[in-house]
Formats: sequence, structure tokens, C-alpha cells
Amino acid sequence: MNIIRPRYDGAIAESVVSEPVDFAVEDVAVAPPVINQAATKTDGLGCHAGAAELKAAAQAAGKSEILDRYAADYPKGPHDQPQSMCPAFGSLRVGLRMRRTATILSGSACCVYGLTFTSHFYGARRTVGYVPFNSETLVTGKLFEDIREAVFKLADPALYDTIIITNLCVPTASGVPLDLLPDEINGVRIIGIDVPGFGVPTHAEAKDVLAAAMLEYARKEVEQGPVQAPRGGRSERPTVTLIGEMFPADPVGIGMMLEPLGLAAGPVVPTREWRELYAALDCSAVAAIHPFYTASFRQFDLAGRKIVGSAPVGHDGTEAWLESIGAACNVGRDKIDAAKNRFLPAIRAALAAKPINARINVSGYEGSELLVARLLIESGAHVPYVGTACPRTQWSDPDREWLEAKGVRVQYRASLEMDLAAMEEFKPDLAIGTTPVVQKAKQLAIPSLYFTNLISARPLFGVAGAGSLAQVVNAALANKGRFDEMKEFFGETGEGFAAGVWEDTPKDNAPFREKYRKQMEALAKKRKSEEMV
Repeated sequence: MNIIRPRYDGAIAESVVSEPVDFAVEDVAVAPPVINQAATKTDGLGCHAGAAELKAAAQAAGKSEILDRYAADYPKGPHDQPQSMCPAFGSLRVGLRMRRTATILSGSACCVYGLTFTSHFYGARRTVGYVPFNSETLVTGKLFEDIREAVFKLADPALYDTIIITNLCVPTASGVPLDLLPDEINGVRIIGIDVPGFGVPTHAEAKDVLAAAMLEYARKEVEQGPVQAPRGGRSERPTVTLIGEMFPADPVGIGMMLEPLGLAAGPVVPTREWRELYAALDCSAVAAIHPFYTASFRQFDLAGRKIVGSAPVGHDGTEAWLESIGAACNVGRDKIDAAKNRFLPAIRAALAAKPINARINVSGYEGSELLVARLLIESGAHVPYVGTACPRTQWSDPDREWLEAKGVRVQYRASLEMDLAAMEEFKPDLAIGTTPVVQKAKQLAIPSLYFTNLISARPLFGVAGAGSLAQVVNAALANKGRFDEMKEFFGETGEGFAAGVWEDTPKDNAPFREKYRKQMEALAKKRKSEEMV
């Protein structure tokens, strides 16, 4: 009998189990793998299944408690869910940005591929672990055993402080119990989270899911005894922890504004290293720069920390924020006034030096949309509409109230349709938004800017933030003439029935459209009748 021993050379050899696998050649042709057929028949769910079906399956599989908590922390509506990227990208991004942290995904291969592709597109230079599964391993519990085995093999304290395992939609719907994993292995912390698209509305809130899980773990470590100090040592002054990803220069600028108050800027949550979590909890107050980190705020509440909403954005925002931070940290009136007298005139001068004179719609899914709108308005712009995919929370109330007092329509949980309708209604000179909003605006010959890459990639706070948007905004506005020229030249080419790639001259096929419309109406009636049964 001939025996085959697979051998691999080069880089692939490092990713293949080195134990020899023996099997007979003649067995390969006649002996198919043994599969539990009953198990495969019961697995009717995949990433293509509807949110309602996946949610019902998850509740039946014992995930009701976590789904209920997500529903309370991240309320949906007025529609089910904003159109955004896969929510799990948010938590994956947080893990990949941390030192000495390994990340493992458990989900459908197509989802894992998309998430890893997006992560590396945004500059991640880290390996993403993946535990594959099939119908049998999913429904028989073998997937959990595979995850457990992978975690034990990966838990090397010389390499990692933490291992993060994330259940995507299908494993969550199937009830894969990551909470049964050990809390630590060989001194390496194990964090298991569920981030299903049918439970966590946006990738911004998925950041909160992981940040809160790590804060809870760190808080319990602090309660048990001494913990590791920050890499740069403890601050000599009381600190203010900053919540939400932001431009790298912003924490430095915020620290400068805190200095006259006798305070210092603490870590930014999500942190870049585990030990920073201890320093984040060891603060005098928490600045809810991004107001949607509901679960993280709960951990700070449990630690007895005060939370301050809004941010030092523009003149009015900075003045109110310094007052609130000063009150939360029991700072004397003389120090608060000194800080305001030092920074507010400089901010006002910076805003006046770089004015913006245009009607601008703002939308996005980062969570800082209201802050950007405030800065634009103080720069002289007219902002009739702000849409954010994130929910309304008490920590965003100061910004909402300020904007509404200026006549701005603030739409939480904004859908793409809402953003497009606002663009049609207000006909802005410039649209700031997500990729499809930008695309539609350009089709209408309206200058536009992608929020994430062109707006979030600039300082927003203090003196550095004042006037920071003027250059990119005014440059985009200056392109209006070019858009008009292109619109006039191309006319209606490539629109409507002529959209797409054609080898011949496009022809309108009205009968086909009518037939397809009737088919869709019939299908909609059928679905409605089935729902009534």
C-alpha cells in the first residue's frame, strides 16, 4: 500500500500543521469523509439569511441576554439598521491597533475575507486568526472545541497580553458559547465577544462592544490588587480620559487646554495597549468625545467616574466643555477663567481667519458628525442637515441642543435614503457624507467630500481644530465649475436605462421594465400574505 506524506516548502509551511498525515491512495477514491447528514439538514442559516431569522435562532440558542443588552445599549430606529459596513469591522479594528494582542474571528469565510481585506486596506499590519467551520462542526458543538483548541495554542505570554475572539453572525445565531472559554490561559487574557450584524447596528458601536469588554476585565483586575503602570508612568496631575478614536493631534491639543486647569489628558479609549486601560479607569473624569460608547460609560460609572458630554470644538463648544470639565473635577473658578481667557480668543481668531461661506449637508457613521457640523457653523457655513448612523444618547444632548438652536435638523440613525432626501431638499453647495452620498452628489454635479478619509483625518478640537476644515472644504467648493462643465458635456449619458457597460447603443426596454415591476409587486403581495398567516 502506497502512503502519501504531504510536504510543504517556503512560507506556506509555517501555516500548515507539521504533524504527518498518513492516508492510503486507494482509500481516497472509494471512501468519502463521514459527515453527520442530520446535522447539515438542520443548519439552514447562513450570512445570507435575514436578520429576523438569525436573531430568532440566536435567542433560541441561548443568546437572548446579550441581544437584549445590545438592544438597550444600541437602540435601533426609526428603521431597523443604517446602511454601513459590517459592524464587526469596528471591533476588529480596535483589536488590531493594540500592542501584544491577537485577534481571532469565527464566522462565515466570506465575512472573514471581507473583514480582513478591509482591515488591511486601512493599514493593519497584523495577522487575523480564523477558525473555519462547516455545517456539522457548527451544529454539533465541534466549532467551540476548535476555537478552544486554537486559543490554547495561541496563548503565549511571551507574545501576547490578550487574545480576542469574535463571533460573527452565524456562530452567534448558532449559540457558540464564547463565555465558556477560560478567562486566562498561561497569563494571557481571553476576551470573547459576539458582534452579529443583526444585534450591533454600526461598526462604530462595535468598537464600544470590545472596549467595554476590556474595560470590565481591567476593572475587575484593579479590584483584585495592584496592576501594571502605564508605559510612560502615572501622571502627576489628575487626568481626563478621552472616549472615541480621534485625529492623533487632538489629544495633545486637549491636553494643552487642560493644563491651566491643573489637569492632564489621560488615555484615549479604545486604547493601544492593555495597561492603558488601568490608567483610563484611574481618572478624575471621562470626556465623552464620541457619545455612543454606552457600554464603556457603564464601566466608568461602576468605577465611580464622572462623565462629561460634548467636546472642546469651536468657540462655544470649548467654553462649555471647559466649564463642565472644571465642575466635574472640582477646579477653582480662577483656573477655569484662566483657561478660557487663554484659548477662546485664539480659537475665535482662527475661525475668523479661515471662513467658510456655503450651504453644507453633513452625514456619516463615525459618531463625530455633530461636532463637525458645529465647527462648520462657527466657521460661517450654513448647515441645514446633520445625519449620523449612531443613536441619540444623553452625552450628545449638548451638541444636539446647540445645533437645533441654530436651525439644524439633526437625524440620528440616519439611513442613506434620509441623507439623499436631505440633499434633494436643501440642495447644498457641498455634501459631506458616506461613499454612496458622495457618489450621488457628484452625479448631481454637487461637490462632495468623504467624511471618513477627508474630514475625520483632521484635528477638530481647540485652536488646531478651528479653521482646520476650511482648506479642504473651500477647495472642494471651488470645483463646482468643473462639475458643471462635465455635466453639460456628458448630459444624460450613462443614466437611467443607459447605465452600465454596453457594446451597442443603449435602448430603452419599457416592456421589460413593466414586466419586472409587476413581478416585484406580486412577490411583495405574496410575502405580505405569508406574514399575515
